[in-house]
Amino acid sequence: MCGITGVYSFSGLDEPDISSLLKATEAISSRGPDAQRTWQTRQIGLGHRRLSIIDTSEKGLQPMFDSSDRYAIVYNGEVYNYKAIKKDLIAKGYRFHSETDTEVVLNAYIEWGPEALRRFNGFFALAIYNTKDKKLFLARDRYGIKPLVYYQAESKFYFASELKSLVCYGWNRVLDPESLNLFFQLAYIPPPKTIFKGVQKLEPGHYLEVNGEGIDKSRYYDIPYSDAPVLKDPEDAKRQVRSALEKSVVDRLVSDVPLGSFLSGGIDSSIVTSIAAKHVSGFNTFSIGFEDNKFFDETYYAELVADWCETDHHTFKLTKDDLYENLENITNYLDEPFADSSAIPVYILSKLTRDHVTVALSGDGADEVFSGYNKHVAWQMSNKHDLFNGTIGMLRPVLKRLPQSRNSMVSNFFRQLNRYASIQKMTSRERYWILASFGSEKLRKQILMEGNSWDLQPFVESFIDDFKDSSINRMLMQDVRTVLTGDMLAKVDFMSMANSLEVRVPFLDHELVKVAFQIPDNLKIRGNVRKHILREAFKEDLPEELYGRGKQGFEVPLLDWFRNEMESSLNEAVFNRELVEDQGIFNWEGLSSLQRQLKSGNPRDAVTHVWQLFVFQKWWRRYFQ
Repeated sequence: MCGITGVYSFSGLDEPDISSLLKATEAISSRGPDAQRTWQTRQIGLGHRRLSIIDTSEKGLQPMFDSSDRYAIVYNGEVYNYKAIKKDLIAKGYRFHSETDTEVVLNAYIEWGPEALRRFNGFFALAIYNTKDKKLFLARDRYGIKPLVYYQAESKFYFASELKSLVCYGWNRVLDPESLNLFFQLAYIPPPKTIFKGVQKLEPGHYLEVNGEGIDKSRYYDIPYSDAPVLKDPEDAKRQVRSALEKSVVDRLVSDVPLGSFLSGGIDSSIVTSIAAKHVSGFNTFSIGFEDNKFFDETYYAELVADWCETDHHTFKLTKDDLYENLENITNYLDEPFADSSAIPVYILSKLTRDHVTVALSGDGADEVFSGYNKHVAWQMSNKHDLFNGTIGMLRPVLKRLPQSRNSMVSNFFRQLNRYASIQKMTSRERYWILASFGSEKLRKQILMEGNSWDLQPFVESFIDDFKDSSINRMLMQDVRTVLTGDMLAKVDFMSMANSLEVRVPFLDHELVKVAFQIPDNLKIRGNVRKHILREAFKEDLPEELYGRGKQGFEVPLLDWFRNEMESSLNEAVFNRELVEDQGIFNWEGLSSLQRQLKSGNPRDAVTHVWQLFVFQKWWRRYFQ
């Protein structure tokens, strides 16, 4: 895995561009600690940081050129079927000088152009420059597993794996107000937007072509959604899911460096581990738990699966002190506000895992394509016109008074029940927006100054599907486009790359996703059982004790943390009147009210918004002070 960056000039590079290219390449050093190289002509500058995974020799250094020196590539990713593609290219007369997939990707583009992207099975962000036509080509994988951001100035076009690299080119940074509001609603900023005005994330399944005439963006992949799923027979569906996932895991075991798997104790990572362990002797697995709070600890189940699969298992037990000690490194690495608190344990797990392996498999993506979240059950239930829905809506005034937080089983149940009651009588689009939001619209508008508080309805109407059929698969399609790319994959990529660890996601093999979206709703959710077909397909491969337990998120006990260890940090970074009033973004009275709510017996969404504020202020100081 690697990091890429570059600058394309419509009028010619100058000396500051070359200097900035070096700084931009160095800024993403953790993505590629093994090597750094840059290359430039009068019109283009390309930078690359290398994390050696396949063919670790010097033949894999980038920028890499084809045999004619006409094309140059910088590439971040892995294409697992590169050997099959290489065989096809050799038959067409191509010759290869390395064992890398990078060289295969470059020659595939030379042969087939953008159509080559449809042949790739893997994840990537890449840039290819044609020295003869002065044309730059950029692309991102189907689901956005690897990041790519870009910015166009009057005469320059910049791109990079991360914003921290992009800002090294020296353009004027301006906060994007709509993105600010999206962050305080969702806890992340979905593509194509970023926190900076004018800077965009290239959307998954898209490519860009840049030349002297401008920029053209095209889509090469879309989620294979169908109004009439064809895999209605349960046995046939199980066979196809099992076959596609087993192939996906095996494909992702290709590596010239040590490899293992995250193992949380949930169904998804346990299935991935059970498959991998059959093909790798002494397979390494890694899990993390909280000594201070058993409600957030799943290591018992992870160790149960590890024993069942006979893996070489590593359990890391954390305390609140461990979380606090890593907090500064985590917030410093984030190059735009990101407030999914599970990034903290993912960061620590990645750091500890990197001491043993360079590549780790994960179970990410299963929830979004096979329906694994509580909100999916809520969505299905809310479509029914029954006595329960009528009654729960009437009880909302009572539910609002009950203690609500994510910090215990009882208060989390009340939080979920109140949230469910709030979506009654909403349209499908409105319901999805509420279920996808981490924060509340009321508190968002309360804490932001009037001029900074935007109506997000235009964004919702343009970005969220209208859900005319209200099916689970329709909701999952939106989850893949929104939550998966903007939150889940971004979190894992940034926290793993901060520690130079490559994470591979077997559930997002595009052939498996195609199978998943051919399966009807009733085989994905049965009653309150989520991912029903996935569970059934691998039931004989896992301990029986793993079934029948509820889903546990990879969360952090923030409320207790805020009221104790972090209280002084919050007073300095968030509840600091002088800072807030000088900044001109937040409403001090709204923050004071939020602070009182946090300390009350019913903190509700205050915990989420305080964490968002803390993350934002740490980020803002780095980029604007």
